[in-house]
Amino acid sequence: MATMTISEEQLVELVERLPTSVQDAVFRALLAKRWPSWFRLAGSGEDRLRAAAAQRGCDWDRMTDDEREAFINEIVHEDRACSR
Repeated sequence: MATMTISEEQLVELVERLPTSVQDAVFRALLAKRWPSWFRLAGSGEDRLRAAAAQRGCDWDRMTDDEREAFINEIVHEDRACSR
């Protein structure tokens, strides 16, 4: 089998050319290998957010990033008294 040597910069450029879904898969694979405990924690957090959204009649998987951010902000601040 032939071996090819490329620089880190070239590798990053190649990955950036991949479709976003493939970039995400590469990123997740690297995270899982490098920081497995963080990766498991992040996954369980997303599962909990998905469940919290469902309880409030929302579909986490269909929400945009902005909608997700607003949803999380609402959850984080729902126990605070109104400042008005």
